Amino acid sequence: MRTTYRMRPGRFLGIPAAGLIILGVAAITWAIGLPAAVITVFLVVGGLVVLGGLYILARPPVVLKLRDDDIDVRGVRTPWTDVTEVGRVETTHGEAIVLRTRQKEHSILVPVAWLAPGQTATLETALRDRLNSAHGYTIWDGTAPEGEDRAE
Repeated sequence: MRTTYRMRPGRFLGIPAAGLIILGVAAITWAIGLPAAVITVFLVVGGLVVLGGLYILARPPVVLKLRDDDIDVRGVRTPWTDVTEVGRVETTHGEAIVLRTRQKEHSILVPVAWLAPGQTATLETALRDRLNSAHGYTIWDGTAPEGEDRAE
């Protein structure tokens, strides 16, 4: 099963806003009587920026993909068996979810500010569940094992 998490769309509101500003400049150039070629350039550039911004708002960039055997964070794939711990850390850019790997210097950070507001808790739960299943861990239900497998 594959789950995809995308960036918060609100981070990209500035792109269509910039396109609207360029379209406003086109209106001003038309109002002061500049040549049609200049007005056309501003209209085309402004329109393309607005359309591009709307596309990004509708389909924000992918932050990470969870697969059964690996995790893909911003294009870097790491097998679940190499991930040792999932937690939170405070960075210079705010809080982040950290995936610690067997190689300490290769920890993977996912800034919480990049995710949509409701996705953080869901992502942490999914990360822990996949990490547990990759390492063969199960949630203890509080009961003792049946049979002859008793701890002494």
